[in-house]
Amino acid sequence: MATGTAPAAPLTPAVFAILLSLAEGEKTGSPSTGPGRWGGKHGYLIMKDARAPQGGGLHLGPGTLYGSLERMMRDELVEESGISDDERRRYYRLTSRGHTVLAAELERLDAAVSSARSLGLLVHGGHS
Repeated sequence: MATGTAPAAPLTPAVFAILLSLAEGEKTGSPSTGPGRWGGKHGYLIMKDARAPQGGGLHLGPGTLYGSLERMMRDELVEESGISDDERRRYYRLTSRGHTVLAAELERLDAAVSSARSLGLLVHGGHS
């Protein structure tokens, strides 16, 4: 994908899980920085978030994670924060473009779930 073009929807599960993890981090901050002053998340924490049910229950191996992050940096969805507490760790955060792409994907998924509910395929709790 060329820089400056929007990623084709739907996003891959890995890209979606990474964007969701980084967006969640911005809302909660960290113990050292607090909300609104966030330096990003490192790879292991992103993998841990993705494995949680709210992160999609997705197992991201290191190759998938770092390959996805590299492409996402190229596509200007994420960037390295420049903050490090260990020379081996790199921290990542969303760019404004990453926020836009995540919002568009969430809208697409919301429309799909609403459609499924209107067809009686899902009850309000989300399970059929």
